[in-house]
Amino acid sequence: MKKEKLTIMGMHCASCASNIERSLKKVNGVKSASVSLMTKKGIVECEDNVNEEDLKKAVSKVGYKVVSVEKE
Repeated sequence: MKKEKLTIMGMHCASCASNIERSLKKVNGVKSASVSLMTKKGIVECEDNVNEEDLKKAVSKVGYKVVSVEKE
């Protein structure tokens, strides 16, 4: 199990954050996702086999952009 911290651009309301959260949770292997509008960050807890690109695609699919990914 690993944690990834995503910095996300383009959010401007609580609905944006919940749309991103929902999309991240659909990625195979993601156990939990929490997105904060205030910090513009998302914390994702996932299996070790989930790669960064899958998370980025899930965010861009709903219209936002991941600008950085940090391991926690």
